[in-house]
Amino acid sequence: MIIDFHTHTFPDKIADRAVASLRGKSHTISFSDGTEAGLSERDRAAGIDLAVVLPVATSPEQVAHINDKAVETNTKQRGLLSFACIHPALADAAAELKRAKELGLKGVKLHPVYQGTDIDALPFLHILDACAELGLIAVTHAGWDIGFPGVRHCMPEQIRRAVRSVDPEGKTLKFVAAHMGGWRIWEEVPDMLGDTGVYLDTSFSTGRFYPLKGQEYDGYYEGKDTGMLDTDGFMELFRVFGPGRILFGTDNPWSDAPESLDFIRALPVSADEKEQILGKTAEKLLAL
Repeated sequence: MIIDFHTHTFPDKIADRAVASLRGKSHTISFSDGTEAGLSERDRAAGIDLAVVLPVATSPEQVAHINDKAVETNTKQRGLLSFACIHPALADAAAELKRAKELGLKGVKLHPVYQGTDIDALPFLHILDACAELGLIAVTHAGWDIGFPGVRHCMPEQIRRAVRSVDPEGKTLKFVAAHMGGWRIWEEVPDMLGDTGVYLDTSFSTGRFYPLKGQEYDGYYEGKDTGMLDTDGFMELFRVFGPGRILFGTDNPWSDAPESLDFIRALPVSADEKEQILGKTAEKLLAL
């Protein structure tokens, strides 16, 4: 079973505008239309069995509605499993997380950059404490964000402080640091997160990313490095975290699914270790 642990979708009526806006902010191309149907079609073509959808709330007012829609996704959309969202400015975030748990949602997506709050600040610590108590998986954006150059809200050292504050022994909090623990700051990840019990996902972290092209081409990345982790760089992280703490993800619609799969399949590790990254570790974490 292949599980894509990190994807995003948008409501059909705004998907075109949302994806176009994000293409403009990131100056990169997209690989699906951002709808649930587009994600399902992409998955079938790539041989992916299940995609975890990670909704992001950019304001507290959006949270309850998005979480209700997540339940609808899980009821109606075969092959998709939506997490909840939360916002650090929500007045009673713990109560909403409890409701999400009661609704059957398995985890929650945090995005400190889009939500303008440090991951180790008190609002997120309260959220993480509730996640640990409820058994919810917490997934956060980690490292730099391609659309917000220079904005520091979720660096590896901040993630370390957050998880150590909430779960000093690494036994109760199920925490996933996306983009291999810190997008484009991967050299800090082993020392900061290696001994914490934090999981990593591979989303938007391997190979390279693709600048805008055609009529949208704006030259933003002309002469700039568009490379991400190569095999050697990935293996440095693999040797610390192992296949039991690495989850395959694509960051749909921002990565090409076949290319992301091919990268994992070409790694110089055993077939069983590849299977763990591609699905077995996620199956265990999700308690499928």
